[in-house]
Amino acid sequence: MTVRQELADRILVVTIDRQEKLNALNAEVIDGLEAAIDRARSDAEVGAVIVTGAGPKAFVAGADIAELAKMTPVSGRLHARRGQSVFSRLESLGKPVIAAINGFALGGGCELALACTIRVASENAKLGQPEVKLGILPGYGGSQRLARIVGEGRAMEICLTGEPITAAEAYRIGLVNRVVPAGEALAAAREIAAKIVAQAPLAVAFTMDAIHHGLDLPLDDGLELEATLFGVCASTADMREGMAAFLEKRPPRFEGK
Repeated sequence: MTVRQELADRILVVTIDRQEKLNALNAEVIDGLEAAIDRARSDAEVGAVIVTGAGPKAFVAGADIAELAKMTPVSGRLHARRGQSVFSRLESLGKPVIAAINGFALGGGCELALACTIRVASENAKLGQPEVKLGILPGYGGSQRLARIVGEGRAMEICLTGEPITAAEAYRIGLVNRVVPAGEALAAAREIAAKIVAQAPLAVAFTMDAIHHGLDLPLDDGLELEATLFGVCASTADMREGMAAFLEKRPPRFEGK
């Protein structure tokens, strides 16, 4: 099985396991990721998702070059749209997705990380979009998401040179949220996920909507979206429970309604 799923404490860990290929993406992996997304979306027991790669060397080292080499103009477009569709579904899951980047995150691997909500990288990780070295460009959203996260100038340099950057540099430019010692990315991602799943599920989902969709809106429209979602939160049982728990000085018991 190239994509493994493990659910514990409301955290679904999705592990890409093609260690002999440095966890490179192929059609089977994309299908496995889609199945994990479907499960996370439909299963109320899943409060957060962690995506990582098996082994100590790679998160996802890129796409499977053997597959890419066979592309025609038509199949190449379909290939890109398929990956874009799955990564967009991951990005819009409605539940936080944390990338535990435990090694190389290049090409499609970097694009997978970009589609996640939060990114944690081991200090030995390398991230980049080396597609120009193969005569192509990022096809799974890298040319779009990278610029939105780190800015146009930095995205241009990363994509046009094809050179990878270190975890430290990725942190400096805002590409990753945290850098941790080698081998500790998954543990750090679990720590973040545990803090998130302890919060009110609807408030988490609405906060993600406000930030994600608000970025594409003029400020006034974004503020209107925020106010609307704030009002929706005020109708929930979780809001009443959260307020009561605070006033009563006890931990809240959120139920997602």
